[in-house]
Amino acid sequence: MRRIVQLLLLAVIAAACGKKEAAVVTKELIFPEEAGAPWSDCHASTLAWTPEGLAAAWFGGGPEGSPNVKIWFSMLRDGQWTKPQMIAEGRDGEKTVACWNPVLWQAPGGALRLYYKAGPRVIGWWGETKASTDGGLTWSQAERLPEGFIGPVKNKPFLSSNGTLVCPSSLEYPNEDWKLHFEFFPPSGEPEGISKSAQLEDPQDLRAIQPSILDHGRGRLQALARSRFGGLVTAWSEDNGKTWGPVEKTGVNNPNSGIDAVTLRDGRFLLVYNDTPVGEGRWTGRRSPVSVAVSKDGIRWEKLMDLDALAENEEGELSYPAVIQAPDGLVHISYTFSRRSIRHVVLKVE
Repeated sequence: MRRIVQLLLLAVIAAACGKKEAAVVTKELIFPEEAGAPWSDCHASTLAWTPEGLAAAWFGGGPEGSPNVKIWFSMLRDGQWTKPQMIAEGRDGEKTVACWNPVLWQAPGGALRLYYKAGPRVIGWWGETKASTDGGLTWSQAERLPEGFIGPVKNKPFLSSNGTLVCPSSLEYPNEDWKLHFEFFPPSGEPEGISKSAQLEDPQDLRAIQPSILDHGRGRLQALARSRFGGLVTAWSEDNGKTWGPVEKTGVNNPNSGIDAVTLRDGRFLLVYNDTPVGEGRWTGRRSPVSVAVSKDGIRWEKLMDLDALAENEEGELSYPAVIQAPDGLVHISYTFSRRSIRHVVLKVE
């Protein structure tokens, strides 16, 4: 009886404090393992909301970096995911090379655009882009981005209030030197007249990559990113991403694994990440569980729930999330499911 009273009291206090909750509406594999996937490994999914509904893409083939790793695409139609279709492969002249980290972007009133990287290694890869005007049924020929540009490196672009498409990007150099920067495209997403920011200052040598962008209004943007030295890092811009302050620690756990975040329509921010620390004396850690947190200011984060977790002795990873909010307010999340499939989760966040 005492335990019941305590629970009721906690519920009353939470309601009085306006505590926010999240509920899982759907959890599924985009391509069930038993269906026999045309890849042995897959990773790095991306999501976009299109006039035809939800679209997803990822890279898959042999182990990451293998020449047969290509970009795959599926649409959620009438409650079912379509059979994955290969939509891009890497070419360097006559040579086949790996594809990496696709990013989908639905231009307002325009084409669905795909950005991805190609090359035998992360160091030295290059950016390519394609477009579809029929909901992903057909795609244009690959167009290589200008030298020095790779487009959005993992997470979705942000269309700023001044009409610039801000692409969160980063580069990895020899000796594990990682640097953040941002690239600027027209709102169509086409690689015409593009430019980029300076590399962000990193006075604490945190070495961050793969940022996400949050919108605080009136041109104030926030970047959240993974880093080699434990935990998430952040940086701020006051001019729609043209210039940025230095990279700083946030105090939020992360084992140097990919994240994503989104600005919700109610003004809050939602983060999907691995809530585990970097191992002692290491630069990485266990990529499980995959968790969701919310914030009102982008500084103080409240963990809502773990979406998924591996057993303590289970090998694998639940990683590299993508997150968007659909027009009906539901939040869609995808992430790597132990490199065998991509999991899709729908959340109702209140």
